Amino acid sequence: EVQLQASGGGLVQAGGSLRLSCTASGLIFSDYVIGWFRQAPGKEREGVLCIRTRDGSTYTTDSVKGRFTISSDNAQKTVYLQMNNLQPEDTATYYCAADYGRVERLCASSNAMDYWGKGTLVTVSS
Repeated sequence: EVQLQASGGGLVQAGGSLRLSCTASGLIFSDYVIGWFRQAPGKEREGVLCIRTRDGSTYTTDSVKGRFTISSDNAQKTVYLQMNNLQPEDTATYYCAADYGRVERLCASSNAMDYWGKGTLVTVSS
């Protein structure tokens, strides 16, 4: 059974930083694309950043370019989302997800991934 455990959310002031972690089990980690998605209240879920763990290739949504980065520790089966210069509009529940396939296709769609973890809430105060 594939399981994804997200952690690291919290309350931060605008301009601050947080690092989210997503630890996977029940899968061959290096075969997968692991991604972070977020859903703000009243909005649709969107892909934020995804990484193909085999070679480190990534996809980044425009709204977080230059502020968020994604990295993978394959030995620990963990993907990290480093979020810097957080803004109130980044407030959302963040989910990690996993699947096989092209990183761009999986990340650009809000529903393409097969496996989802429970979310972790990020709240950015102004």
